[in-house]
Amino acid sequence: MHICVVGTGYVGLVTGACLADFGMNVTCVDNDASKIDMLLEGRMPIYEPGLETLVEKNAKAGRLHFTTELAPAIENALAVFIAVGTPPRPDGSADLSYVVEVAESIADNLNGYKVVVTKSTVPIGTGELIEKIIAERSNGSHPFSVVSNPEFLREGSAIADFMRPDRVVIGARDDQAVAIMKDIYSPLYLIETPFVITNVESSELIKYASNAFLATKITFINEVAELCERLGADVHHVAKGMGLDKRIGPKFLHPGPGYGGSCFPKDTHALTEIARKAGRPFEIVETVVAVNERIKAHAVERVREALGDELRGKVVAVLGLSFKPETDDMRDSTALPLVTALAAAGATVRAFDPVAMDNARRLLPAGICYCADSYDAAAGADALVIVTEWNQFRSLDMARIRGLLRRPLVVDLRNVYDPAKMREQGFAYFSVGRAATGLPAA
Repeated sequence: MHICVVGTGYVGLVTGACLADFGMNVTCVDNDASKIDMLLEGRMPIYEPGLETLVEKNAKAGRLHFTTELAPAIENALAVFIAVGTPPRPDGSADLSYVVEVAESIADNLNGYKVVVTKSTVPIGTGELIEKIIAERSNGSHPFSVVSNPEFLREGSAIADFMRPDRVVIGARDDQAVAIMKDIYSPLYLIETPFVITNVESSELIKYASNAFLATKITFINEVAELCERLGADVHHVAKGMGLDKRIGPKFLHPGPGYGGSCFPKDTHALTEIARKAGRPFEIVETVVAVNERIKAHAVERVREALGDELRGKVVAVLGLSFKPETDDMRDSTALPLVTALAAAGATVRAFDPVAMDNARRLLPAGICYCADSYDAAAGADALVIVTEWNQFRSLDMARIRGLLRRPLVVDLRNVYDPAKMREQGFAYFSVGRAATGLPAA
């Protein structure tokens, strides 16, 4: 089967590479010629573990192709996957300009029956909009179907998520489209992946509702953590006690400095806007959005309090800049407001991230010192702040770190380390949802 994937961003590139690995003949199209040139040379425009190997394997096998020419890719395909960006507008709603452009191009190049698949996260009603655009612009010259097939890829584990998903959601209006989608995903039947077959509108809402619920769990445990700090409780014990209840589960009950990334902030804002336009405000999600912004902003206050309220003239080592481990994605990362606020308050920031520093340079203010590794960042700093829980930050040589710091002070926004052990090693240690640990008595 020939498939066209429009867009070689995170979702499009992973989708194209994985479908090619399923045995499909896939052409990935993008209007960014420099990105296509990179891919033709075997270089990845994004960081995702395992993606380069998968792309190389399927390109060499002749199943995966890259081009800027959209028209022939559409004409040769039975299924056209729309995987373009839907960035937020100022009011939080999704900008569908790119989706509309692709729908118009499909209509202009419709030469037979096609299944048009929305892989991008789009507001409810987008499938109907695509149907209208193609039908009117093509004058009904050829039949087509529009399908909603939302992605549930986690950055850092996207290939595994695609190859062994929790579920595949297919929203369609006709049996022919469903049958073709099942054929595309036939390798997943062999591993008994659950399939949810529904209408287009329900499928579109499933993605938003899923991400909003996960964002709510994160925000809930972050507020629990703040309460723990006031009451002398340990948020990890509370979260474990909650998570063992099978109705709740342990996932996404990890306290930290707020959620970020390309999905949760954008999708929660978009869902609240969708609900407002439907005349039924989504009050829980609106509160989640507001609380998460407060929690992210409070990260700098945690550092300020640990340092004794004065940041001017201090040197702060920041470990981790991406919004989560195993990605170079800086979108809505807690590090952005934190580092910006530290620099604005007069602190010198020494930062290190395993893969995100090139992206960080484009987003953070001038004057940030980007370091060679964790120990380089700690050298001469008044405090070490852990922002992203990369695995390499979980087993640092803390004796060496203590010798490099001007003050033995660690602010751990991800609760990577054990407070008692940090105290034993001579650190003043501040974490999230657990009592702060001062320096041991001399």
